[in-house]
Amino acid sequence: KTPETLMNGALAGAVLENYVISEIRKSWTNAGLDPIFWYYRDRDAREIDLIILNDGKLYPCEIKRTSTPHTEMISAFSLLDKTEFPESHGALICMNAQLSALNARHYIVPVWMI
Repeated sequence: KTPETLMNGALAGAVLENYVISEIRKSWTNAGLDPIFWYYRDRDAREIDLIILNDGKLYPCEIKRTSTPHTEMISAFSLLDKTEFPESHGALICMNAQLSALNARHYIVPVWMI
């Protein structure tokens, strides 16, 4: 019922994920592209919030409400090593203020840049 409830409530993470994915999809569609998006979750509760297939490569994205991201948050990306498609650069989309690198292949992308 209030912005505070939306920001801090039990569904705040899910709302953020839906917002980010819809904005990414909108930007692809507005560019005239037809994105192929997937979500991955296995029986061990390992998940990847968004996987984009483009030009034969997989681009994994994890969406978190944190402003202090760390590499453990993208540990599920290693599951893509078993696919037939090569993994390209990935992103941890979060509340961090600046675009930066998490490691050599993965970026920290602020939500405000989406």
